[in-house]
Amino acid sequence: MSATPHRRGSSYRLGGLQLTDHHFQVPLDHSGPDGEQLALFAREVSRRGGEDLPFLVFFQGGPGFEATRPMEHAGWIKRALEGHRVLLLDQRGTGRSSAVDAEILAGFGSPGAQAERLALYRADNIVRDAEAIRLALLEPEANWSVLGQSFGGFCVATYLSFAPEHLDAAYITGGLPPMGAGADAVYTATFKTLATKNAALFERFPDDSEILNRIADFCRTAEVQLPCGDPLTVRRLQSIGIKLGMSDGPAVIHWLLERAFTPKGSLTTAFLRGIENLNGFDTNPLYAAIHETCYGEGPRLEWAAFRALQARPEFSDAAGELLLLGEMVFPWTFVEYDALVPFAAVADSLASRSNWPALYDPAALARNEVSCAAAVYADDLFVDRELSLATAKKIRGCHTWTTNEYEHNGLRADGERVLGRLIELARS
Repeated sequence: MSATPHRRGSSYRLGGLQLTDHHFQVPLDHSGPDGEQLALFAREVSRRGGEDLPFLVFFQGGPGFEATRPMEHAGWIKRALEGHRVLLLDQRGTGRSSAVDAEILAGFGSPGAQAERLALYRADNIVRDAEAIRLALLEPEANWSVLGQSFGGFCVATYLSFAPEHLDAAYITGGLPPMGAGADAVYTATFKTLATKNAALFERFPDDSEILNRIADFCRTAEVQLPCGDPLTVRRLQSIGIKLGMSDGPAVIHWLLERAFTPKGSLTTAFLRGIENLNGFDTNPLYAAIHETCYGEGPRLEWAAFRALQARPEFSDAAGELLLLGEMVFPWTFVEYDALVPFAAVADSLASRSNWPALYDPAALARNEVSCAAAVYADDLFVDRELSLATAKKIRGCHTWTTNEYEHNGLRADGERVLGRLIELARS
């Protein structure tokens, strides 16, 4: 791998943390290192006196989201800084790393050319980027540790597959990938969990089902617009179910529904703004555009979530008793969200793309020697428990902590304890 240009940026203090910006250049396609380059950004986080500790690299969930922006010496970062510096990487196409929006996408050419490019924004190239950064920051033989949340855990499994010799330890939270299972198995499991989550919501808040159906009827008979100008369709309403996968999600949905109607029977501005704010498609459109590609290995994806939905008619937007959906992207998502309309053609092209390269190496994982620990959330809506545990068995020496104490956001909700537990497991 050729030398990666590196520029050290600003350094400053915030909330008891020492923060230093780093800027890099890496190839868009690592198989052609002399071709087009991408600008990558990473933020180093340390505590006073810990500037020379080994690195722990954080891989953000998503795909398509930039790394967390730390505000204080707390949570999982506090625990990590006991023995490490933390490197928060904005993955390619996000944040300050050559971010992709509608205007940038248009410059990539035809939908086919756009798809060829966005196919390079998956875990395999994110790991290659990380390796280029490691060589720019450290001595060639120096190692670091990695932590991956959700999709970030997929990246960690890819790292263990293709460059384990440069890892001291690997930690995964809610992100052991469904290795070898394929997208169809993922969404079959997701709908099963969704049914359970919906039932739990309506059992806890008995009035919410009636309110939800009343809102749906209103949207069917009136043209309702969100503050951003998008139409509020029944399908858009169902999408609030993405919150069911978070520890505070059912309460968030309940508080949203309880203020849905004005005394005159129309929908309140507060409710409409709340619906609009429950996803990041406008600020992070890459999240939708490449969502299913993180499962792609070999054959076409062909809108796997949509096909799974068709097999579960009780989740239809025309069902008599409306159910909420989860973290899924459908063909109509790119029609009903104005921010995603420019991504419709490339998303369809990616769905029909075949011969996806492998993201994991089962043989390498079977002989793994890196200390590895993973938190598996028993009721996880986003990453299925059984598929995760099946993958854990394929990674030699992977210690798992299966718990029902947390939902998918366990690292954010109680990060100091969650990461602490994984560090102890890995050391054991």
